[in-house]
Parts: sequence; structure tokens; C-alpha cells
Amino acid sequence: MKSVKHWIGGKLVDGDPRTSEIFNPATGEVSGTVAMASAADVDAAVAAAAAAFPAWRDTSLVRRAHVLFRFRELLYAHRDEMAALISAEHGKVHSDALGEVARGLEVVEFACGIPHLLKGGFSEGVSTRVDSYSIRQPLGVVAGITPFNFPAMVPMWMYPIAIACGNAFVLKPSEKDPSASLLMARLWQEAGLPDGVFNVVQGDKVAVDRLLEHPDVRAVSFVGSTPIARYVYETGSAHGKRVQALGGAKNHMLVLPDADLDLVADSAVSAGFGSAGERCMAISVVLAVDPVGDELVQKIVERVERLTIGPGDDPASEMGPLVTGPHRDKVASYLDVAVEEGAKVVVDGRETPVRGGGKASETPGFWLGPTVVDHVRPGSRVHVEEIFGPVLSIVRVGSYEEGVEVINAGEYGNGTAIFTNDGGAARRFQNEIEVGMIGINVPIPVPMAFYSFGGWKSSLFGDTHAHGTEGVHFYTRGKVVTSRWLDPSHGGVNLGFPTNK
Repeated sequence: MKSVKHWIGGKLVDGDPRTSEIFNPATGEVSGTVAMASAADVDAAVAAAAAAFPAWRDTSLVRRAHVLFRFRELLYAHRDEMAALISAEHGKVHSDALGEVARGLEVVEFACGIPHLLKGGFSEGVSTRVDSYSIRQPLGVVAGITPFNFPAMVPMWMYPIAIACGNAFVLKPSEKDPSASLLMARLWQEAGLPDGVFNVVQGDKVAVDRLLEHPDVRAVSFVGSTPIARYVYETGSAHGKRVQALGGAKNHMLVLPDADLDLVADSAVSAGFGSAGERCMAISVVLAVDPVGDELVQKIVERVERLTIGPGDDPASEMGPLVTGPHRDKVASYLDVAVEEGAKVVVDGRETPVRGGGKASETPGFWLGPTVVDHVRPGSRVHVEEIFGPVLSIVRVGSYEEGVEVINAGEYGNGTAIFTNDGGAARRFQNEIEVGMIGINVPIPVPMAFYSFGGWKSSLFGDTHAHGTEGVHFYTRGKVVTSRWLDPSHGGVNLGFPTNK
């Protein structure tokens, strides 16, 4: 079995003897162990980062960009290896894992433009022979705490920009699928990044708490559930850190009667069941405006029943297992909750056949097939709680206005979508909806890397979103310099207050 360690100061480190098991979600078998950092291990990683920071901060922007370009080429060359690691530990199918790597690479490519991104402003002659200009400088040691659902992409929302800006980075990945983090570390080293600028500490809450409390960590980025995001934000802020903490979601798709229902059905299935629904941008609720509900549900069911679920390394598989047994059981429990609340389970993922096995509920591994629940009542548990699995709820509404009211009443404000052929309705929707990322006939409105990612309400804690220009600002702080270079002929003393003549 493999043993996943820490990466500190450019080398693998065993650290504390405490470990945790890694599972193959397709079989349910233990595939390895991962080191669990003690506070001392975190201290060692932060110390390595702090030692590497001054030289990296003073490295030219062009040199930093060269390292970023080289890292990008190496990661692209190793994308199949990265995807295989993700499939083996997370469970998502290989093509889905490749897509995750590709989206992460977009942020690396954005960060390659750091010489342009860090350009400041300059004003000549703000007073007599006085100039002013602005600059942005790195913070120092910064940390990222990332979730299991995107073990490559989400860290790449953080560390390429942080490192390009001149910071040293400490990554605490999920202990459920940690191997991708070590491949990233090895590629950074091969790209020429100085040892200590990128470090990895594996672990659990012990590592998280030490990063949040450590006096030398200047900023923390986090992606995960809303309760933990709130905890990270409050704890990190209380210790004087800059924090961006992205939380959970319950994303709705509003379908107007004039929409192309075949496009809607394709989009709902893709957005609802990709990555087995284990993503914060999944569409988990379809709001069907009367009278399209029955026809739309029929079209969705037809597509769901044609999906193939199976191991991530099987090219025929379109959806893999969930990440752990306890998580699978929690997601599956919502089907019983739905029936108790008066909804109708029209596709039961527990009965879905698994390639190479029997039905999902009886096959070794952490299986639950695509599930469709119709006539879900607004405000019910199945409607409002983040299930984070392959469960698509259909809520019937009588009008556009009712649909908007349902979305805006929600706790979360991460992503949403509207499907319509009415440009006026779409424009009204983007203005009225209280959500941070909006799709118009686009089911998963994840912005490109040069825009920033993040939601509203309980989906975000902090003032800045991930990547894009907001990411650059998060990992830097501004200075304004006012300078005067005296004319060589100047002489004498003037004690008067400047009058700006």
C-alpha cells in the first residue's frame, strides 16, 4: 500500500506517526495511508516557507513567470497521471478528472501573466517636482485548505496566484484524496521553484487549527462546507489573518416555459450528476415553471436511465462512486427524507446497476446512482439542505416571480441558472437574483480564470473571491509612494506647509 507524506522544504517528510486510511471508492478497500500532521509538523512547514519567502519575494517578475510557464507545461504533460490519482482516491471518472486538471490549468495560465497583473499606477507632478505611484507587494507565508471534491483544481485556484505574487505557500489538502498534492509539489520543484516556496502538510483539524493560529501565516484561503468556512473565517480573522472562505451551495436552475426542454434536460443531467454531484457548483434543484414540469421530468428521466456508472478507470463509466462510505450513506438517507416529506422518487440511485457489479446498494464500494426526486416542496429539507451528491430535486412553481422568490429565500448564494429564449427575462433575472455567479442557458456558471469565483450570503466569508484580479489583490497588499527628487540647483530651508502651487 502507498504511504502519502508531507512535502516540506523541498523533500518528503514523515512527521508525526499518526496516520489515516485512504480508500478506493470503487471497491471500498483501503489503498494506502496518509500522514496526519501534528502542530510541530505545521510549524516546520511554515518555517520552511518563511525562510524561502525573502528570496522569492525579491525574485524578478519575469523570473517568476518563467517558473510558472514551466510548471504549466509540466502539469499539462502529467495531466493523465494527475487524473489517475484523482480517480483512484476520489472516484470520479477519468474524463471528469482530466476536466478538473484543465480548469485548474486555466488559473496557472492566468498567473503566468503576473508581470502585467502587478502593474501599479503612476501620477507625475502631483505637486511641484513630486510624483506618486502605487505598488502591490506579497504578504509573506500564506496557506490554502482545500476539499476532497477537486483535489487538483481547487488548490490551483490558490497557489499559482499566491506564488506568482511572490508569497510562499503551505497547502493542507483533504486527507481523503491527498496524492495529487505531492505530484504538484514534485512538478513545482522540477519547474525550478525554490525549495520551501511550496509546501504540503497532510492532516485534519489539528493541522487546520495550527495554520489558523500560527503567527507567521498572513492569509488563509479555504473551500469547503459552510459551517467549516464560517469557523475558518472567524478563527483566522480572530488571529489577525486575511481570510477568504468559500462555503456550501444549493444551486437552482429556473426553467421558463419558452425554454428548449431538450437543452434543459441535457444541462440538468450534466450539471446535476457530473462528479457524482460532489461539487459546490452542481445544479441540485430544477425550478420548473408551469406547465413544463411533467414533460421536463420525463426528458430528464430518459437521459438518467441511459447513464452508465462504474469505476473511474473504466472508459465506459460516465459517473463514479461517492468519496466515502459514510458520505454515501448520508446522501442516500435523503431519499427516505424525501418520501417522508411527500416528494416522489422517480429514479432511485440505490437501484442503479454498476458496471462489473449488481445494483448500487449491493455492490462493494461507495455507490449511489443518479437520483431524481419530483414534487419537492419549497422549504423542505431535501430542497434547502446541501446534499452534495447525485440527487436532483424538481420543484414546481407557477411563475417566474415565484421561482425568483424561492431562489432568493435560500441560505446560499453561490451559483444559479436560468433557461429561456426571452432576453428580457434573462436580463431581469441577472439583475434581481441574489447570487454571485449566474448562468443564462449555461448550467454551471463557473467563470474563466481571469474572472473571480465566489458566491454571496452563506456561500462566502470574507471580502474577496478566488482567482482573477480579486485573487491577485487577496495575496498582495498595496502601497502608495510619494517621492520628490530635488533639482540639483535647489538650496535653502523652507519650513512652510506645502501649498501645492
